[in-house]
Amino acid sequence: MTDIDNLKNDLLERVAASTSPAEVLRAPELKALYAEIPKQEPAERRAYGQRVNELKLAVEAAVADRENKLSEKTLPPIDVTAPFDMNAAQPALLPAGKGSTHPLMREMHTIEDILYRMGFMVEDSREIDDQYHMFETLNFPKGHPARDDYDTFMTVETDKDGEPLIAPAHTSTMQNRTLLKYKNNLEKDEPIAVVVPDRVFRNEDLDARHEHTFHQFEGMYVGKNINVGMLIATLQTFLQEYYGKELQVRTNPFYFPFTEPSFEIALSCPFCEGNNKDCKVCSGEGWIELLGCGMIHPNVLKAAGIDPNEYTGFAWGCGIERLVMMKYQIEDIRHFESAKLDFLRQF
Repeated sequence: MTDIDNLKNDLLERVAASTSPAEVLRAPELKALYAEIPKQEPAERRAYGQRVNELKLAVEAAVADRENKLSEKTLPPIDVTAPFDMNAAQPALLPAGKGSTHPLMREMHTIEDILYRMGFMVEDSREIDDQYHMFETLNFPKGHPARDDYDTFMTVETDKDGEPLIAPAHTSTMQNRTLLKYKNNLEKDEPIAVVVPDRVFRNEDLDARHEHTFHQFEGMYVGKNINVGMLIATLQTFLQEYYGKELQVRTNPFYFPFTEPSFEIALSCPFCEGNNKDCKVCSGEGWIELLGCGMIHPNVLKAAGIDPNEYTGFAWGCGIERLVMMKYQIEDIRHFESAKLDFLRQF
């Protein structure tokens, strides 16, 4: 009679060494064990049959494990950040003639170029930020009612203080960082002049004039003896360069926690110049409300370690889509994110 334990060890060794382990299940020794079952004494037959079945189950498990190991291939590591397989041929690119720069990106480059020539440095914003830079460095203390006006998107992720991180509602979140970065300019009798263009996010009801995701550019200028007249002259110069014609600007008092005094700037309509009561851009009024601005609040300067008794500055924030819509008389802001080729091909 075959020794079951010795046969089990032998079969398992064969499985471990075989490149075709399933063949071991057809081994004649295993078949012979089943042929021995009827020959056993009736009192021992059941126990013997169970031992044979246990042997077969053990071999089957070993075969499955061996087959899994044989199916695993050693692959070279890959760079998951690469745009394509580094070992493969580079894919053919679409001809440049079939594509174009998105109108928003093109206009952003134009805006940056104008302001760079006016002496402003360009900084990038962030698409996730903390509440300290979104509110507190901008003179929005905790509990301030003006926080509610921004309809800010909150994330489930929190900062070190347990406060939810946010999708910035304005690029003003970079004011404190840029003031700190360029503060040494003031000690060298040079101004801080920075513009920050980037995406912002607000919980808006979507319509022809409102999107939940849009672009804004924040501008700041800090130095000695900076006044409102310089603010208005800077914005007027920029807008005239952007639209390519002489324009008038009008200021109306407004409220922003981070500027004092604060204003809204209205621009004389660059299309009808106030002479067409049927103008769709200005609704026949001759003026278009364009952006918010003001003198930087002393508390904002203090948050960056700048003495407001020695230095003053101005800041503004403007929606890029609004500028572009006016420039090309685009009637619906949603066109920019629609990916409609009939719209994009116009640019």
